[in-house]
Amino acid sequence: MKPPSFQEDHISQLPALQFLQNLGYAYLSTEEALRLRGGKSSAVLLESVLEAQLQKINRIQYKGGEYDFSQSSIQAGINALKDVPLQEGLIAANEAVYNLLTLGRAMEETIEGDKKSYTLQYIDWKQPENNTFHLTEEFSVQRAGSHEHYRPDIVLFVNGIPLVVIECKRPDIKEPISQAISQHLRNQQEDGIRLLYAYSQILLSLATNDAAYATTGTKEKFWSKWKEQMESEAEAQQFGQTLSELKNRPLADEQMQQLFAQRYAYVRRHFEKAAEYERATTEQDQYLWALCRPTRLLDLTFNFIVYDAGAKKIARYQQYFAIKRTMERLRALEHGRRRGGVIWHTQGSGKSLTMVMLAQAIALDKAIRNPKIVIVTDRVDLDDQIYQTFIKCHLPVLQARTGKHLLELLSSKSDAVVTTIINKFDTAVNQARKPFESPDIFVLVDEGHRSQHGIFNISMEKVFPNGCFVAFTGTPLRKKEKNTAKKFGGLIDKYTVDQAVKDKAVVPLLYEATAMPCRRSTSARSTPISPKSLSR
Repeated sequence: MKPPSFQEDHISQLPALQFLQNLGYAYLSTEEALRLRGGKSSAVLLESVLEAQLQKINRIQYKGGEYDFSQSSIQAGINALKDVPLQEGLIAANEAVYNLLTLGRAMEETIEGDKKSYTLQYIDWKQPENNTFHLTEEFSVQRAGSHEHYRPDIVLFVNGIPLVVIECKRPDIKEPISQAISQHLRNQQEDGIRLLYAYSQILLSLATNDAAYATTGTKEKFWSKWKEQMESEAEAQQFGQTLSELKNRPLADEQMQQLFAQRYAYVRRHFEKAAEYERATTEQDQYLWALCRPTRLLDLTFNFIVYDAGAKKIARYQQYFAIKRTMERLRALEHGRRRGGVIWHTQGSGKSLTMVMLAQAIALDKAIRNPKIVIVTDRVDLDDQIYQTFIKCHLPVLQARTGKHLLELLSSKSDAVVTTIINKFDTAVNQARKPFESPDIFVLVDEGHRSQHGIFNISMEKVFPNGCFVAFTGTPLRKKEKNTAKKFGGLIDKYTVDQAVKDKAVVPLLYEATAMPCRRSTSARSTPISPKSLSR
């Protein structure tokens, strides 16, 4: 067999295109993609696809009947999505688009003489199979204020909307992932192709045996690694078999013809020759399956993206799986209450964001009716983040001003999410004259100061006898705390500092023994160092 080809098109981009088609994406040639955006390289929406999908996935329910949205409403919805406020900055524009995609657009329609407002949705988040998924390559987009173009390697579309932008690199070049990220960042500059990134939700950098992901506006140092977490050896084996099957499933003749129509014949011969052997799965394949398969892409986009103080953030893998495990646990009622527990994620791994995303997951879960969610932190600045997150949940967020006010909010029939500071929560617990017996009360506690308040203050059990408590901590539990935590469900998930260092999510600490004057003992002085310096 000939040595493997290390051309970028052969080793990274083509395998990615094949894998994505096997995930359910329909391939569009560069010419077809350009035609679907009206022949304009300055446009990035596949407008004809979008129009057809808006008509397909939207229906008006009225007095037992089902009606279509008018063509004027469909066109108004398209125009609203095209009206991207880039003059306000990339992240502001991206957030405006995100709100449209997740909330939909209110349209006035007259049905049988009755004029009312109905919501037009751009994506069917509840039934992924109702959407259409396309991909194209070398997506040529005209740069702002220029006749020149940038061409991202691969773009993925949902209902004609570009949600994923992918850059592929050869694995044998120097720092291929860094080079791919650099292209993403260049594309997002004012003289780049910001319009495309105003719609994007996930950005991927691939280099066969390495990969990283982020979202719009993410600086290079915050790009993340993804690791699919398995609950058992059998699940891990099934994961491997699934990847291998997708990797080695041949494309249909029509797909092959489309994929290689604009390529030299030898490229197809090389690709077909490689397909004669069972190909091992790569890191690139794992990322495409984990982040881009249709159900996961929609889940990540709707449930695991947050805008925080001018920055857009997408969940890291430990946050995603911790929330999934927690939701599986607390959905079930056991003897009249739900099991909570502890999420132990090391400092710097984003546990405050995990808490906000978990609260959102509880609020949106259909299996839990009318939940009362109380978020207990020691950070006033979380309130804005929490408020923005819950816009798409259609739930108000109320801040408890005092312990007494918190008790009033807990006693009300409102389904608002309540935020409070930990000392006010302690005051409310101590002042409560009667217990709150609902099993649908969820108390999410940031246990950043356990030494002051004690994890899972035992008096909470008296005030909320059937409540579900989830504590978030950045340090290991002491023996006494473990015993207390067991009463509330025990450990749910952990992400240690060793794991965080391995993922390059935090930098390791080097401890140097330093002699202290007038003493025989030594103390430890911590010096933060970069991961790279450890290998020197």
